[in-house]
Amino acid sequence: MQLYSINTGYFKLDGGAMFGVVPKSIWNKVNPADENNLCSWALRCLLIEDGDRLILIDNGNGDKQDAKFFGHYHLHGDDSLDKSLAKHGFHRDDITDVLLTHLHFDHCGGTIRREGEKLVPNFKNATVWSNTEHWDWAVHPNEREKASFLKENILPIQENGQLQLIHLPPRQNPVSKLAEVAFTDTISIRVVDGHTRGMMLPQITYKGQTIVFMADLLPSAGHIPLPYVMGYDMFPLTTLQEKKAFLEEAVNGNYTLFFEHDPRIECCNLQRTEKGIRPNELFELSTL
Repeated sequence: MQLYSINTGYFKLDGGAMFGVVPKSIWNKVNPADENNLCSWALRCLLIEDGDRLILIDNGNGDKQDAKFFGHYHLHGDDSLDKSLAKHGFHRDDITDVLLTHLHFDHCGGTIRREGEKLVPNFKNATVWSNTEHWDWAVHPNEREKASFLKENILPIQENGQLQLIHLPPRQNPVSKLAEVAFTDTISIRVVDGHTRGMMLPQITYKGQTIVFMADLLPSAGHIPLPYVMGYDMFPLTTLQEKKAFLEEAVNGNYTLFFEHDPRIECCNLQRTEKGIRPNELFELSTL
């Protein structure tokens, strides 16, 4: 097995929305805002080469929405999905599986591309994985979240026959341990519901270590302190329980956390401090 970090660019989001109830005087030290209160965030995916399978976890914004839509998010940087795949000797047609942590546009937008007036698969040889609970949640969205679920990103996956749905296990309430379901012999999926219903966190056994793709449970290393919960989360108190349970497990197991949105930090492990669990070593995935 080999893992590759796949950078697809950067975008900007409102700092207050990203840090929730944390005051700007505090979060601005973590990720400084521009004059419009916007912070830069990465769109970092993970590629897993495992035997004859090439599994891509999430795929960024894509490029099929119009300039007005993307104008809200100030895309920047030189990275793209195709350029990052090529850097490691791959092409999108090589991808056998696309595992979508959830169906918000910044995580699944690259699954489908526009070709003239048609919406076609961007990974023509891949199976695309979601789960039954989240798929239903996304195709019948609530009023608060529906702006993140774009039908042109989602419905064509099923219409073109690529979609496979995972059945999730029951979850605890209150949460003391994240639910888990097997995906392959070396990859399992941890399940969380605070950010959105049925978000999947791939957990990978790699070179004797445990690596967890954090998606939007911990979008950045700056979100590790417990009160740092995004304003975007549907159920913030559930997120709080999930973070507490996961961080205890991760620090005890010396897990490596892989961040999808941190603009500077790709990975870290954890340590206990007098202020609680915090980042310890900061490093790039390629150093493992």
